[in-house]
Amino acid sequence: MSSLAGFFALEDDWSRPTPPIGRQDVLTGVAAEAVGLLTLELARSGGAFEDVDAPWWVIYLVLSAAALALVLRRRHPLTVGLYLAAHMFVTGVVMPPVMGQLSLQICYFLGLFSVMAWGRSRRTSLLVSSTILVFMLCWVGWQFAVGSGLQDFLGDDAPQDTGFLPAIPATALLIFVVNVVYFLGAIVGGQVAWRSARQRDSLAAQARTISDQADTLRRRAVVDERLRIARELHDVVGHHVSVIGVQAAGARRVLDRDPAQAATALGAIEDSSREAVTQMRSLLGTLRDIEAVAAGDEPGPDRAPGPGVEDLPGLVATRGSTALRTSYDVVEDRPGAAGRLPATVGLSLFRTTQEALANVVRHSTAGRVSVTLRVQEVGPRPFAEVEVLDDGRLRNGTSGTGLGLLGIRERAASHRGEVDIGPRATRGYRVRVRIPLGEHGEEERG
Repeated sequence: MSSLAGFFALEDDWSRPTPPIGRQDVLTGVAAEAVGLLTLELARSGGAFEDVDAPWWVIYLVLSAAALALVLRRRHPLTVGLYLAAHMFVTGVVMPPVMGQLSLQICYFLGLFSVMAWGRSRRTSLLVSSTILVFMLCWVGWQFAVGSGLQDFLGDDAPQDTGFLPAIPATALLIFVVNVVYFLGAIVGGQVAWRSARQRDSLAAQARTISDQADTLRRRAVVDERLRIARELHDVVGHHVSVIGVQAAGARRVLDRDPAQAATALGAIEDSSREAVTQMRSLLGTLRDIEAVAAGDEPGPDRAPGPGVEDLPGLVATRGSTALRTSYDVVEDRPGAAGRLPATVGLSLFRTTQEALANVVRHSTAGRVSVTLRVQEVGPRPFAEVEVLDDGRLRNGTSGTGLGLLGIRERAASHRGEVDIGPRATRGYRVRVRIPLGEHGEEERG
């Protein structure tokens, strides 16, 4: 019983959308009318209606009343189904030869089919269809019971018994089976059509969900990229403004007694400001490309590549001054290992170093800072690591927003890396980021 309820989807609340009366419905009604009129005229010409007392135009009117009702079969399936069932009964009682014509049988079949195929409620549709089925089978049984049905079917001369069953029971059973197959075929076929429509709607809903999820992921990717660029801008601006501040302070101190050194500091300020503008233009250009892609347009020309570990020596050198001595070292287990790092890893290590050095200048009393890049390609856990150590203390009256350190942690997390940030046991501050390179150093590099 549960499988039968599952087939007829009695627990499904989905309602098939009601279509407006369209060209397809009109063509169906017109075709049924044209074919019906043709077959009725052929049957009438062959003498099929000799026992029908009604004039020919009444027979045609009966056909038209059934055929043209098919125009409404999708819009009002239950009403049309009940109407055609009543039409079949009345016509069968008054004009049995007319009711038995193929054209009208097709109309009745489509009416019952539409009840199951287009009914809004599965329970109501099944109830109406079952009622029609039971009523029609009872009517056939009643005709057999009074004897007129078999007499009309067999004629005046009953055939001799030539099979396993007598002629009259065999004929009754044949008519019963034909009617069961006819009505059940319409009901089951209509339900199959409904289930196909249900599946198409479900697939369409899944396609819409997938499309919405793709749009959500695309928007999320844009937001993530915007956050990445915001961190890039923070690092770029913080680095270069710190350099400009240090060089400007140095130039101011030596302007009177050492104009040459002041000019060198001013030149460093010029270079740093120019580099800051160049990098900010590149980042903003990338942001415009992101907006263009999100809007479905083509991105602009390729921007300059981001900095990497090969730019670390220059970065560390620009931090050096008379008040802050800097050093840079590379530790590799194989020659050229640093140069083989992926671009994304190199960028993250560069930005980490940039932010750490900027914090030293802004917030520390350090007089010395060292930067060490370590790359290990061989071993069970290959990695790339940058470590920034200084010997200072926190300068009074300086406090940052914390966004720089948060950016360092987020960059490391994007590579499943490790972060160690905090005061050293002796004196100074330590920033260390280690990024795994994958198995044997190859997975991360692709």
